[in-house]
Amino acid sequence: MENLNSAPDAAESAVQSAQQSIAQSTALALSDATDNLRNLNTLSTTAIGVALSQYIETGDDKFSKIIEDAQSIVSRGADNFSAVGEKIATVLHENQDE
Repeated sequence: MENLNSAPDAAESAVQSAQQSIAQSTALALSDATDNLRNLNTLSTTAIGVALSQYIETGDDKFSKIIEDAQSIVSRGADNFSAVGEKIATVLHENQDE
């Protein structure tokens, strides 16, 4: 049984603090990436809706280019989200091995 009246080992305490900090930082990074993806989807969906409306009304091909660009932004946002998730998984996995 552990002696509750003694101070914790300094090295063990430092490692636990570092692990907690890493976990919090990675959780914030994932939350930020999620917010970014959500915002990109909202903006792109709005842009696509407006451009589609204008394209239907005018038939001007510049609006189809806007739609393609907005779809590309969503794809790049999803790629970024995936990259952030992979990096977070790597950091957490490496931290777990220590």
